[in-house]
Amino acid sequence: MKTAMNALALTDVTKTFTMHLQGGLRLPVLRNVTFDAAPGQCVVLTGPSGAGKSSVLKLIYGNYRCDEGSILVSAGGSTVDIAAAAPREILSVRQRALGYVTQFLRAVPRVSALDIVAEPLMSKGVARDEATSRAAAMLKRFNVPERLWSLPPSTFSGGEQQRINLARGLLPEHPILLLDEPTASLDANNRAVVVDIIRERKQQGAAIVAIVHDDAVREQIADAAVDVTHFATAA
Repeated sequence: MKTAMNALALTDVTKTFTMHLQGGLRLPVLRNVTFDAAPGQCVVLTGPSGAGKSSVLKLIYGNYRCDEGSILVSAGGSTVDIAAAAPREILSVRQRALGYVTQFLRAVPRVSALDIVAEPLMSKGVARDEATSRAAAMLKRFNVPERLWSLPPSTFSGGEQQRINLARGLLPEHPILLLDEPTASLDANNRAVVVDIIRERKQQGAAIVAIVHDDAVREQIADAAVDVTHFATAA
């Protein structure tokens, strides 16, 4: 049963990939995905690798189009069905309400780490001074040395790039947050930082859908679990 209290609701979402380089072979991936997330709740997607967990996040974010079903997102007082929305409307929902954090940084040449982290706030109209101040605080929180802030992170280590990416993705206070393995490869201190931020976002009323393979982290953040293998289809 879906209620107006849900920030996010998926109903009977089905996805099939078409392999155009293999004669149009159709590969069914997910069938009848149905769950919801309320404000202040973290729903963790479970299941083995290849079950379709990341595909669910990409469907919610609009990177993938589903074949059937609805993906209702509450955005700024209105509800948008991502499954049926035009690309421009999906971009608007992302700007207003929907954050998506992966474990990988798309490094931008010649752009400093501080500016990369601050950019999502500036794109929302936050003044540059305030955005960079908040970005600096988040970089400190993730234990990124200040000597690196002015440098482009394309030359950083993988762990440093991951922390830059998390700082960038978690800095805006999105009402709905999608997290794809946010603690993968982090040390214990920075895993604790991610857990603390997720708890803060929940207290602020964010609805969160996360993929987390670390059992200890999952136990600390999850309010509900959805086993994606129930929706997986055989090829």
